[in-house]
Amino acid sequence: LSDEIKEEDNVLVLHEHNFARALSEHQLLLVEFYAPWCGHCQRLAPAYTQAATQLRNESSPARLGKVDATAQTALANEFNITSYPTLKLFRDGNRTHPLPYTGIMDTQGIVRWVQRRAGPSATLLHDTDTASAFASSQDLVVIGFFKDLKGEAARAFYEVAVEMVDMPFGVADAAELFQAYGLSADTVCLFKKFDERQTNFPVDPARGLDTAELTRLLRVHSLRLVTEFNNETSNQIFSAKIPHHMLLFLNKSSSEQLSLQDGFKAAASTFRGEVLFVVVDVNGYGADVLSFFGMTPADAPTLRLVKMENNRKYQMEQDSFSDTAIRTFIQAVLDGKVKPRLLSAEPPEDWDTRPVKVLVGKTFEQVAFDETKNVFVKFYAPWCSHCQAMAPAWEELGERYKDREDIVIAEMDATANELENITIHGFPTMHYFPAGPGRKMVEYKSARDVETFSKFLENGGMLPVEPPMVS
Repeated sequence: LSDEIKEEDNVLVLHEHNFARALSEHQLLLVEFYAPWCGHCQRLAPAYTQAATQLRNESSPARLGKVDATAQTALANEFNITSYPTLKLFRDGNRTHPLPYTGIMDTQGIVRWVQRRAGPSATLLHDTDTASAFASSQDLVVIGFFKDLKGEAARAFYEVAVEMVDMPFGVADAAELFQAYGLSADTVCLFKKFDERQTNFPVDPARGLDTAELTRLLRVHSLRLVTEFNNETSNQIFSAKIPHHMLLFLNKSSSEQLSLQDGFKAAASTFRGEVLFVVVDVNGYGADVLSFFGMTPADAPTLRLVKMENNRKYQMEQDSFSDTAIRTFIQAVLDGKVKPRLLSAEPPEDWDTRPVKVLVGKTFEQVAFDETKNVFVKFYAPWCSHCQAMAPAWEELGERYKDREDIVIAEMDATANELENITIHGFPTMHYFPAGPGRKMVEYKSARDVETFSKFLENGGMLPVEPPMVS
């Protein structure tokens, strides 16, 4: 094979013999390592070719290339390709330290990510006219004001700008600009066309500028004080890394319920960064999340606060929608003065006559922590294929121990029932609650078959240590 480089839809087709030449000819080269059979790669292909065409039309110094990693195994091994698609950026011909792609996998995501690395990550603003035009050019704009553009703080700011490609970054050092925006020291400012116009983040003179903290602050403050839960915002809401979400469920077709948003918004600024305020339309996009709260559209209007680390949900004793009542309730939850509202289904009439006992939230305590029994519980989700595959083995285990007074085999639908001190993170999860005082709990983490389950039970909630093999 020669080192000739062919193109398909403005994407360079690369292999072991032309890779070095491509690196030498292009200052910035984003390379997709793909497998022809990979569904993710096939879905990315149209966006990737569109991004390549857009960059070429804009005369960008960056080009896009692709490598079939299943055929070009030497390249795949050299760049440690273990999954598809993997995108890496090669800069100035350097093949030893390519930069992993961290952007969104769509046309605009790729173009913005590459452009931010092709030119200066922040636009230099010289005077009040250019700064003013820049600050109002989009809904969200970040400008860093630094006395020394070569100092540590400015360098950290450029690092953040390289990664946060979804908003434009500007930078200024002119004294007249500090004065125009009411600043006396190094400050990062976020300009918005909604809520408050300008939010300032002063640089700590002692600690300098922390890139992770600045990224977090910009993400938090770039969200509206109150966000409506819909297809466009759902990703922002869950990726905001704000520890609590306060939800107002309402029916948007009711003008009476819509007016409740005023008090809700008035309470929001007090908890910015700690509580994200979200409006959920129970007859619109939000209908899909109602079952997670054990609710129906008829429950609107109502309020819930969710602690994101463990999905604990809190509800006022009686819904009151004034800003004062909402603030008081949230503060009480944050101070640990409110018990979570736990979902529980109703127990089936024959729940304790079956070989496998069917537990719900309201019967769990009395069964699992019965000091005279050893209780083995499977926590499952009805839709989980792993749970469905394991179900026959669990039923057989129940049959095997149905006449044992000291052993209980049980199961609980963890999507319809919640427990105050046990959080289930994956399905299925098995916990063993041994007899005796102390409310002990052992997580079972071994094979999911009847014989291994039995060994675990017969050995008192531990798997026996196998003797070493003798050759």
